[in-house]
Amino acid sequence: MNIVSKRTLIKFYELCPKTKTALEVWHSDARKADWKTPSDIKQLYSSASFLKDNRVVFNIKGNDFRLIVYIDYPRKIVRIKFIGTHSQYDKINAQEI
Repeated sequence: MNIVSKRTLIKFYELCPKTKTALEVWHSDARKADWKTPSDIKQLYSSASFLKDNRVVFNIKGNDFRLIVYIDYPRKIVRIKFIGTHSQYDKINAQEI
């Protein structure tokens, strides 16, 4: 998959270094993946949650952090929409971010 805006992940883990390894692993996994459907994601990330409009929520670093992405499956594009703590996630509308 092609990840749009890795810089968003880098900026986040520069502010919160304890997330660097987990986010780099997620990025590496996503780049190597060939996700065609949500089922493909579930095989690798069983805790992923699926929202409307092809948005996916990944739990990062033992569910301390949340990563929301939009996936264009036919074009193999993953666009990062949000990364934050669990409490920050609770304050946003994940369907609209």
